[in-house]
Amino acid sequence: MRFRAEIVDKASLEHFWGCINMLCDLTKVCILHICPDKLSFILFGKPECGTVNVWCEMRKENFFSTFEMEGHSVENNEIHVQLDLENVSVAWKTANSAEAMKIKLSNKHSSSLKICVKLVYASGKNLIVTELFPIKAMPTDFWNEIQELRVPHSDVSIYLPALEIVKKFLKKLKPVSNHFIIEANRYGELNLKVKSEPLDANINFKNLVNPPLENGSDRDPGEMAVLHMDIKQVLHLITGIRGNPTTAIVHIVSNSTAHFEFLHENFTLKYVIPALR
Repeated sequence: MRFRAEIVDKASLEHFWGCINMLCDLTKVCILHICPDKLSFILFGKPECGTVNVWCEMRKENFFSTFEMEGHSVENNEIHVQLDLENVSVAWKTANSAEAMKIKLSNKHSSSLKICVKLVYASGKNLIVTELFPIKAMPTDFWNEIQELRVPHSDVSIYLPALEIVKKFLKKLKPVSNHFIIEANRYGELNLKVKSEPLDANINFKNLVNPPLENGSDRDPGEMAVLHMDIKQVLHLITGIRGNPTTAIVHIVSNSTAHFEFLHENFTLKYVIPALR
């Protein structure tokens, strides 16, 4: 298996590393999934055990001037490796003046992902810095488990209000409760509630937008879909989001999961948090 990619545009490079740093805030280790047209960074948790799932996708045309890969075989033209994002993110902090970057994975260096960055100093001098990051190839019998996170048939889907407002609300209530209630209906209403012995608090949003339903439903549009959620898990997600997503949606499956979907200009992020049992 082989992979080679290059970014020569400084703005694209900054967007790429901004995404990597965001992912590092959300998960330290992930599966890097390389396809002919995109990169995906994946964390598969176990919702039944209270852990989250993450899927971040970067399409090659949004970042790379060169993007070439050969997968495991003609039939399985994909690459799956485990990567420590924290190591990669820390290395980038020492190379924030980079003008270009090359990424390479080859049979010769099958245990490492090679990243070369071109640094340009104020004096006009250039320096090429190369680092090898350990990776672990995932066995092919594991590949069938790697399926893109699909939005299930949700009870309610709704566009989120300003994330900063949600973050401030949850931060203020974190000292008095470790969980909260999120509820929404198809009339564009979203409520966040905390009920505890010290206090009861809620914040109500109206006139939000509900995405069109893909399938018809007999559900009463005014009926609330309700989830009890871990404040720390949701704060971890919202605090980790970088920049301003062009779209932010939550798909609620009552008493089961919240599927968050963030669309940025250059990448998409899906994040699934299970309900508290």
